[in-house]
Amino acid sequence: MPVEMIGWIAPQVSSELIRPTGPIFSADVVAETARIHEAADFDRVLIGYFSNAPDGFLIGAHAASVTHRLQFLLAHRPGFVAPTVAARKLATLDQLTGGRLAVHLIAGGSDADQAKDGDHVDHAGRYRRTDEYAGVLRRTWTETRAFDHQGEFYDISRAHSDIQCLQVPHLPVYGGGGSDAAIDALAPHVDVFMLWGEPLAETEAFMQRVRTVAARHGRRPTFSLSTRPIIAATDELAWERAHQILEGVEARLAGRPPKAPDNEASKRLLVSADAGEVHDTCLWTRLAVATGAPGNSTALVGSPETVATSLVRYYELGATSLLIRGYDPLPDAEQYGRELIPLVRAKVAALDATP
Repeated sequence: MPVEMIGWIAPQVSSELIRPTGPIFSADVVAETARIHEAADFDRVLIGYFSNAPDGFLIGAHAASVTHRLQFLLAHRPGFVAPTVAARKLATLDQLTGGRLAVHLIAGGSDADQAKDGDHVDHAGRYRRTDEYAGVLRRTWTETRAFDHQGEFYDISRAHSDIQCLQVPHLPVYGGGGSDAAIDALAPHVDVFMLWGEPLAETEAFMQRVRTVAARHGRRPTFSLSTRPIIAATDELAWERAHQILEGVEARLAGRPPKAPDNEASKRLLVSADAGEVHDTCLWTRLAVATGAPGNSTALVGSPETVATSLVRYYELGATSLLIRGYDPLPDAEQYGRELIPLVRAKVAALDATP
């Protein structure tokens, strides 16, 4: 199937390498980022969720207003908005964008971050809540009659939504996490299970765990794989650039050692780092170590040909969506559009055409 290329959008330009400048929210930055990704032939951009960040629904609405084809993946944490309310909000935005919306369910990996919004449910409880929440979302989008729901976290009577998703039967649901609790909660519901960039063997084994749980519920999710490509004209120049980025990240974080992660997905990245600095062809773990692996933080380093080949190996495992984000977000997105995305699409098309 065609590969889905996913980028990243935020209302302020920053990264682990670049200090934020300008206002925390800039409509101009949102518009510019959206236009750059559309011109670079990305299919979709992820709108992240953070406890101190501007509202993603409104970022998505503005980005959609200045683009025509680009789709949006809106990160959403269950627990702060009732699932019936969230279903109507998401369906409304799907209608407003012309059917260009998907939702990424995030249970929340950090107790401290959840507490900033008043949530004190423990890790296991958050995933049980996400399981229940996803089920109510789907029912709200698809039930033709009012329904009741009684569960551990929600007690709902006569729920019904006049507004439905433009996409049929509803907008796509993504989700991810590295723990058994994440797999048990999300595999029965998601259309796309999202992973961070681990070595190929570990990625394949994790995918199989997800498939096994999903199959018990009659589901067959696809996968998304997130990495941070660092490319240059040759492999040698790309590695030079990678080490320059590492030096810049370490300098910016000097005096602030990374915190030990709470979530299992980040811990898995650091386990891979302990096992080796470079895995497979060009998966580099040093930046995950430098930052404490708080999210997508392993890099693919090399020429466009080398990195495209590596990405396609994940595609062969089942990652039909590839999320790529650079350390200099806007110039890197433009470079990906010129040098990397066309190669990936061509390699995937050739692979799919092979008997």
